Amino acid sequence: MYWGKLLFTATLAIASAAPVYGMSQTDFEQCIARLQDNAATQGLDSDAVRDSLAGIQYSARVIELDRQQPEFTTTFADYLGRRVTDQRVRDGRRLLREHADLLAKVEKEYGVPAPYLVAFWGLETNFGSYFGKMRVLDSLATLACDERRSDYFTRELMAALGIIDEGAIAPKNMEGSWAGAMGHVQFMPSVFQRYAVDYDGDGKRDLWNSLPDAMASAANFLSQMGWDDEYRWGREVLLPEEFPYLEAGLKNRRALSEWAKLGVRQTSGAELPEADIEASLLVPAGHEGPAFLAYHNFKIIMGWNQSEYYAIAVGHMADRIAGAGELHQPPPDDAPRLSRDQVMEIQQTLADKGHDVGEVDGIWGPATRRALSTFQDQKGMVPDGFPSREVLNLLDIELES
Repeated sequence: MYWGKLLFTATLAIASAAPVYGMSQTDFEQCIARLQDNAATQGLDSDAVRDSLAGIQYSARVIELDRQQPEFTTTFADYLGRRVTDQRVRDGRRLLREHADLLAKVEKEYGVPAPYLVAFWGLETNFGSYFGKMRVLDSLATLACDERRSDYFTRELMAALGIIDEGAIAPKNMEGSWAGAMGHVQFMPSVFQRYAVDYDGDGKRDLWNSLPDAMASAANFLSQMGWDDEYRWGREVLLPEEFPYLEAGLKNRRALSEWAKLGVRQTSGAELPEADIEASLLVPAGHEGPAFLAYHNFKIIMGWNQSEYYAIAVGHMADRIAGAGELHQPPPDDAPRLSRDQVMEIQQTLADKGHDVGEVDGIWGPATRRALSTFQDQKGMVPDGFPSREVLNLLDIELES
């Protein structure tokens, strides 16, 4: 008899024992049966895989977390302040010294400087102190059975089963985030399959218990994504008073020499370095906050996480671990915190005024910033794309006191 059908009874008992959030019990049972068929079709039919699928449990908590949207957007000051702390910098510097031999070897082989690897490690799991406590297979199967992103999480579940099939980790020890990210550097299963390496030579790729495997895997991922070891991530810069802020934004890349002609300087006041490299100018907290030139490696960091805030945090964290100080111009800590409804109201108001904001989705992204910049420019304001209280008043957006 086909092995997947043998598991159906076990799955039925599991599903019956717990409430199903957002889908019927029968639908979940049928979904698990389909996933079993899918795994078998891909040749994932070892004892370890069969046992893993037999033990899958539905997690209502995972669906709740997937549906959960933050009530308020995060300001740049809050985001950076929570992630690049003095304590984390001290810990990063200590670990950079403690693992100097390993990190130097990885850096030489993959071309990714050690401070960046330590920065990723720190931001992802606070240097391995917290990997997440969710059963990865339960999380992925639950999300695969949910129609919102079923195809994506089905692929991730199959990748996770492949990891078990290769013997990288016992199913009971495969724990991670609610969305299935795993190990020291929080790889999704498909990323693990493609980029994880057995750097310590023990015959398995172990991102939970082997720091050599984790650091080399992170470096391999960045290297394969196109990391350029000739240059850094970017740098904080100074802008002249009359800087043309409509030139800011990740998509607008200029040669360093062109930015220099526009008055951009290093934070010391010195000229920008003479280098054959293009950069984008970012002002994540508006013209009163810090400004950054983002180089090619900035986009590589965003290949890990699509947030510009995240990429700046990684770059700044790496700089500080390497010995640099705090930002020359810290972001203002009184920036308004906007709810998602307020962001949608801003987007709709700008759209009604003829500005292209992309989708009205409550997410403060590049299109919304660009639209706001254009509106500010029309009103004779500094067009930095930042939702200051002044510009929100002009848009008749009411802020909570």
